[in-house]
Amino acid sequence: MSSPSKRREMDLMKLMMSDYKVEMINDGMQEFYVHFHGPSESPYQGGVWKVRVELPDAYPYKSPSIGFINKIYHPNVDEMSGSVCLDVINQTWSPMFDLVNVFEVFLPQLLLYPNPSDPLNGEAAALMMRDRPTYEQRVKEYCEKYAKPEDLGAATEEKSSDEDEELTEDEYDSSDEQVAGKADP
Repeated sequence: MSSPSKRREMDLMKLMMSDYKVEMINDGMQEFYVHFHGPSESPYQGGVWKVRVELPDAYPYKSPSIGFINKIYHPNVDEMSGSVCLDVINQTWSPMFDLVNVFEVFLPQLLLYPNPSDPLNGEAAALMMRDRPTYEQRVKEYCEKYAKPEDLGAATEEKSSDEDEELTEDEYDSSDEQVAGKADP
């Protein structure tokens, strides 16, 4: 890699070419949203979250900032701000990791194996330790209330139809691929 900006471009393109829907926030490549599906075989299965990613100038040498936009019930995610307490992203980040790792490994691991001893949501952590079945039911309720795929898709479609006409055809083509990709989870 010759520079952090080239690496940022390459990692972002790799993420966009994967199965994730990526929405750019500004004209630059440092802020964007990624649609993240809850891992199967977990109480988060079926939920889809819009995750805000901010890449620092020093990326990949400094970790990305990750936050959930729609609510999620999890001991290591602040319910109000969506901030994520994830050791791999915050403290043990390495330039060997890329954005696809965040969405294919780190976030699924976070949802599958919460760490209630290091909570950002104390209520969720306490409930998880005290009554796991009730905790899992609350997670599913949040998924149903705040993380329905159709709600996320509707918001995205409204936004994209108001933006540049030139992008509409490309977005249409990529949304066809998204639908095809979602048919067999």
